Amino acid sequence: MVASSTPDVADAASIAPRHLVLLVLMNLVWGLNLIASKIGVAQFPPILFTALRFGSLAIFLLPLLKIHRGQMGNLFLAAMLTGPAAFSLLFLGVYYAEDAATVAIASQMGVPISTLLSIWLLGETIRWRRTLGITLAFGGMVIISFDPRVFAYWEGLALVVASTFFASLGLIFVKRLHNIKALELQSWIAVAGGSTLMLLSLLFEQGQWQAIQAADWKAWSALAFTTLMSSLLAHTAWYYLVGKYPVTSLSPITLLSPLFGIFFGVTLLDDQLTSRMLLGGAVTLIGVFIVVLREKRLVDTGT
Repeated sequence: MVASSTPDVADAASIAPRHLVLLVLMNLVWGLNLIASKIGVAQFPPILFTALRFGSLAIFLLPLLKIHRGQMGNLFLAAMLTGPAAFSLLFLGVYYAEDAATVAIASQMGVPISTLLSIWLLGETIRWRRTLGITLAFGGMVIISFDPRVFAYWEGLALVVASTFFASLGLIFVKRLHNIKALELQSWIAVAGGSTLMLLSLLFEQGQWQAIQAADWKAWSALAFTTLMSSLLAHTAWYYLVGKYPVTSLSPITLLSPLFGIFFGVTLLDDQLTSRMLLGGAVTLIGVFIVVLREKRLVDTGT
């Protein structure tokens, strides 16, 4: 398991106030990261923007890159799926979708998809509560997709959901890793992502150099934010908290991330939310919340 450690807090389910503040700030950064990404892909080709993000991150994490004999196959698949595969689809989805708010909701589909993959690949069984949550999550996305405004860019939303599938699939391989620190994994993701995505950008996109020359301070600031604040600081904070608390105790609070994304999408990017978007978003997030809470209960009670 990556970065696994025994929680050193007496009551792991009770998060210390300072760590709760850190968790909220981390989700605030992730909510703003969606806005920064939207600004970035407006001036950079989306795959190029993703490649620049991972390439910049690799500069900071390159000293942590290590060979782990006997695990490189799983490490490679974990890095490629959670890195270039997931993020290229995510940023393509951000590029094609008009509203950051709907992207924030769609990005939460990783929770029910992870559960479905656990059933398929790991033989896990679920009961009616999680089945209800998964059904609500997908049902909410259907409601959103048939909104006339969203239907015009349904491909973008589909790409975001596809990105959560590859990220969830990558986590299956992450769980097979042993004695690899989280930032070591992130260094492999950064190196693999930067090089692979740059090649994909050269193959499938055009005007990269022109975009780099024409990009203004907003685009470069967006790139810096996604690299430093989101990938480096927020993810480091997440790994720090995972080392102190069970993931199931932290996961419910991470639902603040899409709420921040929706808020900033409306206030900063003037996203227009219709009643159908709001209804579908509420149904999806309720479904995700049910899955997360049920998984926490299963861990806490051992049932």
